[in-house]
Parts: sequence; structure tokens; C-alpha cells
Amino acid sequence: MLKVPQYVDKIAPYVPGKPIEELERELGISRSVKLASNENPLGPSPLALEEIVKHTSELHRYPDGAAYALRSALAQMHGVDIEEIIIGQGSNELIDIAIRAFQQPGDETIMGSPSFVVYYISSAKAGGVPIQVPLTKDYRLDLNGMADKITDKTKIICISNPNNPTGTIVTKDELREFFKWLPDNILTIMDEAYYEYAAGVETYPDSMEHFRDGRDILILRTFSKAYGLAGLRIGYGIANKTITGAMNKIREPFNTSTLAQKAAIAALKDTAHVRRTIEINAQGKEYLYKELTALGIDFLPSHTNFIYMDLKKNAMEIYNRLLKLGMIIRPMGLADTTTIRVTIGLPPENEEFIRTLKEVL
Repeated sequence: MLKVPQYVDKIAPYVPGKPIEELERELGISRSVKLASNENPLGPSPLALEEIVKHTSELHRYPDGAAYALRSALAQMHGVDIEEIIIGQGSNELIDIAIRAFQQPGDETIMGSPSFVVYYISSAKAGGVPIQVPLTKDYRLDLNGMADKITDKTKIICISNPNNPTGTIVTKDELREFFKWLPDNILTIMDEAYYEYAAGVETYPDSMEHFRDGRDILILRTFSKAYGLAGLRIGYGIANKTITGAMNKIREPFNTSTLAQKAAIAALKDTAHVRRTIEINAQGKEYLYKELTALGIDFLPSHTNFIYMDLKKNAMEIYNRLLKLGMIIRPMGLADTTTIRVTIGLPPENEEFIRTLKEVL
């Protein structure tokens, strides 16, 4: 009988949020609301949609395997060389590629806990040793704690900033201090999937500062969140040519589609859509803060498009009861935990969440 390697067998697979269509089919309901996967409630950029329609007749052709036009646009946007840009199927794939490129079996990858689960999965499935460091008392990544875990086997440190699922940030001063003592032979993955939501915060770091200083850093951004292109699976990384060169040796050929590349280029130009997204998110956040406070529910102030909250009751039970009312949210952790993560939606969606939450509580 075929034997699954132990390091693969012990991995808990990633569990995505329940699709709306599946929920409605299972429960025989309609008009459900999904606030589980931190998607843009405004939808994709109109300019991106126009580009998708324009290029559908080209689907019999392979996409640009080097994503030259998109990389050129991003290189110009960030003031870097085109060879310092790498494109992936969302930032997810780029995390996986980077870990496979720079972590050998037995090597260690350090990450926060709780944080984005893909760091753990990617490290473990490559035969590495994921090292999880608990968050601080105020639910932020503990960079000092990560430093304490560095050994001669440490190859990568993953920093989700803002952190998923808590929505908290590492500050610019903390990141500068971190790079003062970090050994030169360790890759830092700066996962900035929610960058657009946090960029206006005064204490939020400019990770490009450390790229320009010559650090071995991989800065990850995505088109899945503020740009509203989650269904196309496209993201990008910025790093020096040694890092991107190694990653390109592992990257699958034609790993992003023609439509994804074209839509991403158009979305970069649609600054009005991103601005409106940030405005709607800020308004929704203010409303939910007020309502959650009135309900006496503990929550973390968020620098993202989601809110992490503690219901002080079994989260899976609340999740299942909300599901039956057509409300999809994200329970966090194991079955006995009390925390959930809720995406900030459009005003009617936020109001419906509060209404159904009151009902099940």
C-alpha cells in the first residue's frame, strides 16, 4: 500500500470559506450573505471587467509566461527593475514558491500564531519545521519572540502585516529594530495582502525602505482584496534578483492566465475604485464597531477589511446557527474556541450581520 510521508500526513488541509451556492443548495435558502473570505464587496474594478471582455477571444493562446506587461507596470509603479518583480496565482502561490526555494527538509520557518495558515502548510509540506510564536498580549506579531526562536536551522521568517486573522500591525519602528538584529542569511517574507487598507496608517511601515537597504526581503501584494480580483488568482512579489531568480526556477510555466494579467494591469489604473473601496470599508468598520460595542462583544481594532471578535461562546455553534440564517462568517481555530472573523461588507450586509448575530445570541 502506498505510504504517505509523515510530514504530509500530519498536515491539516486548508479549509476555504463555504461558497454561497453550496450553502444555499444545502439549506434550501436564497439571498445569503458571505462575510467569510475578506473579498471586496464592491466587486472588481470596472476597468478590469472591460479588459476581461476585450481579451476573451484570445483564450486559445497561452498567456504571457513572463507576464512582461504586468511586471513592467508594477516595476514602474514601485520604481524597481522588472527582474525584481515576480507574478503568482495570488500571493498564496508566491509564499509556497519562496518556501520551496529557500527551505530544505529539516530547516525552520518562523511565523506568528494565529497568523495566515498557508505559512505553516507550505513549510510542513516541503519537509520543513514550522515554528509558531504566540502573539503578544495585544494580539500583534511578537518580533522579539520570533528573534528568540532563531537557530542555525532558521531560513525564513513570515510576517503577515496586517496580520490575518487579527487585523493588527507591526509598526515601522518595530520593523526597523527587527532588521537591526536579523541575521543576513534569513529570508523575510513580508506578506502585505491587506496593504491598501493599512497604507494610510501613520505607524504602518514602508517595507520598500528595507528592500532599498539591500535586505533579503520578499514583499508580497495581491489583487484579491482591495482590487477585487480574488476569482482570478493573481498577486506579485518584490525582491532582489537573487530571490526572484531562484523563485522563477521553481515557478510553474504559464502560472497566471491572460485574463488575470490583463485585468490586473487595468485594476492598477483604476485608483478611483480602490479609493471607493477604502472609503466603504472605513464606513462599515465604524458602523460595526459601534454595534459590537453596544452588544458588549470584544473585538480588535482592525487595519484591514475584516474584524476579529470574541463571542465568549462556542464559535462553531454560532457559525452553524448563522449559516442556517444565510450568514457566512469565519470561525477561527478549533471547535472549542470562541473567536470569529467577519469581513466588512456593504452597508446592507453589515446590517444583516448584526441583525442575525443578535438573533442567534
